[in-house]
Amino acid sequence: MIGVLHTWDRILGYHPHIHYLVPGGGLSPDHTQWLPSENDFLVRVEPLSTIFRAKFKAALKEIGLFNAVASTVWNKDWVVHSESVGSGKEAMVYLARYVFRVAISNNRLLNIDNNQVTFEYQDSETKQQRQMTVAAFEFIRRFLQHVLPKGFIKVRYYGLTSPAKRNLLAMAMYLLGAHTPATIPKPAAKAELYCPKCCRPLRFVGRINYYERGPPL
Repeated sequence: MIGVLHTWDRILGYHPHIHYLVPGGGLSPDHTQWLPSENDFLVRVEPLSTIFRAKFKAALKEIGLFNAVASTVWNKDWVVHSESVGSGKEAMVYLARYVFRVAISNNRLLNIDNNQVTFEYQDSETKQQRQMTVAAFEFIRRFLQHVLPKGFIKVRYYGLTSPAKRNLLAMAMYLLGAHTPATIPKPAAKAELYCPKCCRPLRFVGRINYYERGPPL
């Protein structure tokens, strides 16, 4: 499992959440079989949301940060969204954009003038491109809240993707590959060249190097 922290929304608001890429299955207890999930279903999200909230709460208590969080947070429903993404290729491409990326790219900045900044964003409901103008200091405030502390680990690896489990990852890849027939196309036969006069195949004899001037006598 791979987790990537994402702290912003489309208008640079503070919206911390984590995207996880989770394998659709796992190794058997004896590590000899790959056990896939059934019908693109992994776990029920309702109980998973409750468990995640409890785990998060316990983790904050363990590191002494529990009192820094408003008590109303624990009375709200937490949301864990889970869905199948097929091979995961598109999800990987999506997450790759955020691994070493800042909250907003330069091409979204439309205008900076009179202490105001205008930028473009996509409306989450209509999927239409819209514009927003904010004061320069407000834009700076929104941007800086997404700058992570030095040394902060933004991407974390668990289970089969953990560096300590590389042997199990290799086994999983082997088992998955054993059930996936290779579909590499055979290279096309190299076309032969024929002499325009006698129409017989040409045979490579050697290469004549090109010189800008003739060799010395």
